[in-house]
Amino acid sequence: MQWVVENFFKDPDLVMNELISYWHPGLQSILDGFIENSIGNFPIPLGVAPNFKINGKVYAIPMAIEESSVVAAASSGAKYWFDRGGFKAEVIDSKKIGQVHFKWKGDKKLLFESFNDIEKHLRNETKDITATMEKRGGGIHSIKLIDFTDKIENLYQIKAEFYTCDSMGANFINTILEQFAKSLKDYAISNDNFKNGDKDIQIVMSILSNYTPESIVHAEVSCHVDELENGKTIKNGKLFAEKFNTAIEIAKQDPYRATTHNKGIFNGIDSVIIASGNDFRAVEACGHTYAARDGQYRSLSNCEINKGIFRFWLDIPMAIGTVGGLTKTHPMARRSLEMMGNPDAHELMKIVASVGLAQNFSAVKSLVTTGIQKGHMKLHLSNIMTQLEATAKEKLKIIEYFKDKTVSYSGVKAVLEKIRS
Repeated sequence: MQWVVENFFKDPDLVMNELISYWHPGLQSILDGFIENSIGNFPIPLGVAPNFKINGKVYAIPMAIEESSVVAAASSGAKYWFDRGGFKAEVIDSKKIGQVHFKWKGDKKLLFESFNDIEKHLRNETKDITATMEKRGGGIHSIKLIDFTDKIENLYQIKAEFYTCDSMGANFINTILEQFAKSLKDYAISNDNFKNGDKDIQIVMSILSNYTPESIVHAEVSCHVDELENGKTIKNGKLFAEKFNTAIEIAKQDPYRATTHNKGIFNGIDSVIIASGNDFRAVEACGHTYAARDGQYRSLSNCEINKGIFRFWLDIPMAIGTVGGLTKTHPMARRSLEMMGNPDAHELMKIVASVGLAQNFSAVKSLVTTGIQKGHMKLHLSNIMTQLEATAKEKLKIIEYFKDKTVSYSGVKAVLEKIRS
């Protein structure tokens, strides 16, 4: 850290003291162990979205995020649906995928005819690695040989599917895949069916895939269109439902809208993923790939109105866990999971999907009624007043002044100067 502050900052002493001020006494050695070249911590607020009713159970959900209005929107969505039946969620499946990519110049027919025997060999060679996972109900689900030679010369792939119970399973899967690669080469060398020229299998790479289209969770809300009315922003339930449905259709057909639409879903999802110590980058990459699975990037959420019933739902793949990784080593991740009742991986998937759906509902609801800026600008005003170091009394006067006016930094600054003068 000394080298960094002395070579890259104008005031090394000031920066050094600032970085040290964000250290956590007693925890810093744990935090430093998460990454390389650690010089400190980058704080992100941890908020709570209360009153989430999911499958009849009420949760207070931790959300770690720096963007204003996200926690408010999720909380608003949870409150809105609390008395309308809450969120219904289910895990469709939780298969994870790993791949061994290899090149082989031999007889394709021989490779495929031998694959049943190869599969038995791969399973036998990894039985010690999978034993504990199998006792917990997981392990290797299937092993398939995929022909990629029409795309890349001599390229094949071993595609394996796994169940990893309550762990995300990355280390488990990658360990098995690397053993698969070694065992495959050994099999070709030692098996008499493979001629001398066919024994040379070149392993390109062995790695899990973050695209898990069969590890998918479904979350939905529904009610009669008349029940959508709240006496405030929604005075005509049927009209609101029709506008809302059209907004979802737009996000299905227009990639420009779909990108922002899905970003809003991930505002909710990412915040819970981060709070629980899971990998939000993997979850996002998987979700965005899934959104483009038919060749065009589309909305992840869906809507329909059928015989007067409004139904809004989200199907999204994710590979997350509640054991292993940061879920146990990061103290705030442990507390976040405790706040949610220490869920298993399937329950956490349901929680995460419900928060994403609530976030999306609140955003689209605002867009088709009051507009998105009304809620955003309240928090924007608060942030500006904090930046300008307004006192509590000054804040009350500024809030009153901007009650029916457009908020801008220069405008708030001018009003504050006028108050102070």
